[in-house]
Amino acid sequence: MKKLMSGKVRDVYEITDDKLVLVTTDRISAFDVVLSKPVPNKGKILNAVSLFWFDYTKDIVPNHIISSDPGDMPAFFQTDEFEGRTVLVKRVKILPFEFIVRGYVFGNMWEAYSKGETFCGHQIKGDYKMAERLDAPILTPSTKAHIGHDEYISLKDVEGGIGIELTDRITKVSLELYDACYKYAYERGIILADTKFEFGMGADGKLYLADEIFTPDSSRFWNLADYKVGVSPKSYDKQFVRDWLLENKAGGEMQFDNVPDDILERTSDIYAECLNRLVG
Repeated sequence: MKKLMSGKVRDVYEITDDKLVLVTTDRISAFDVVLSKPVPNKGKILNAVSLFWFDYTKDIVPNHIISSDPGDMPAFFQTDEFEGRTVLVKRVKILPFEFIVRGYVFGNMWEAYSKGETFCGHQIKGDYKMAERLDAPILTPSTKAHIGHDEYISLKDVEGGIGIELTDRITKVSLELYDACYKYAYERGIILADTKFEFGMGADGKLYLADEIFTPDSSRFWNLADYKVGVSPKSYDKQFVRDWLLENKAGGEMQFDNVPDDILERTSDIYAECLNRLVG
């Protein structure tokens, strides 16, 4: 079986000219570094969450999912190693940008706003506190860096890369996806603060939603019950690992290879709680 690549979390296998298999592993990255130890069951949880959302949003935009049934895949993937973490997908040409929808002033946007700076071409107007909801969600694209960090860019930059018409289509779809899934999550006690999408073009010339969607790896989920404006909220993602790394530096260096097992197990519990709250 030809493995095309191993990303931070996913392994990609070529099946035919128009089909791929994606395997979501238990690997976890923080600050663009893959930790030496995995998070138990993380891959299965991410796969389950993403499949749920792909099905939930399929009427908004087509996606690349063909099947999650191992019986539809080569025998190589019909083992315990791949169970629950493997999907057969349509092969699409991934666009060279990530499309991040933000509904709250937080993270890099908050840093820019608090300094009076523009962010991805947006001048955020209004008197906001940290973690406060925006009057309306906005799209803040970034590049996809193979080495180093992604860079935030403006929609004008995206238009220069893929054209105005496609950029407008993706903007509309991204905001519609966020709105629909924000409402669903909110009813279940979770705030979807922000999320990122990847899109690709199929051989048929159509736009497809790809990679993963609305997972704890690609989104910032907050517990509605704990949420307060001006305070960094409890999140259902890998922030627990990030916080440990920031608080336990040695000689000023993050200890990527020394994260304790109990921190990784607690992270697994956080991911599982998110799955249960969203999907049941």
